[in-house]
Amino acid sequence: MMIFTPLTAEEQAQIKATIGRLPISGDAWPKWVKAAAVLMLVVIVIQTGLAISKVGFDSLKNIGGLTILIVFIALLVITYYMVKAKTTISEKGLHQTWITQREVKWEEVTFAKFVPLLASKRLVVFVKKGRPVVFQGGTKELQIAFAHISLQFKNRNV
Repeated sequence: MMIFTPLTAEEQAQIKATIGRLPISGDAWPKWVKAAAVLMLVVIVIQTGLAISKVGFDSLKNIGGLTILIVFIALLVITYYMVKAKTTISEKGLHQTWITQREVKWEEVTFAKFVPLLASKRLVVFVKKGRPVVFQGGTKELQIAFAHISLQFKNRNV
């Protein structure tokens, strides 16, 4: 098992220089992903409305109906935060607004890996203590910065 050490001040400066002008801020999710999430939510609302109009509101009084209502509310909350989420890379570190705030200071970073998935380009940041923190990058600028950060760690001699 490989143990990673936190970044030195020199390594932090090198990453910041490689990234370029800071802060870089942008949407956490690409526009097409946010549009798809909203569209899916609209379709669910329409389908639910049609089902309720046929069966009536009494269908919400049973366990199945209440479960569907709870799942719909959860989907609504997740979609809202998905649309509003922003990711920022600054002199201090990485920050993302989400249901809970995600924040990692450069001093805490021990390793970072860029994961370019179809719907989400992610930077998985490993910290001194605790679980890895995942940051979404929905803009080209963030994705390029994520790649630079990951490359710095790949080329790091520890």
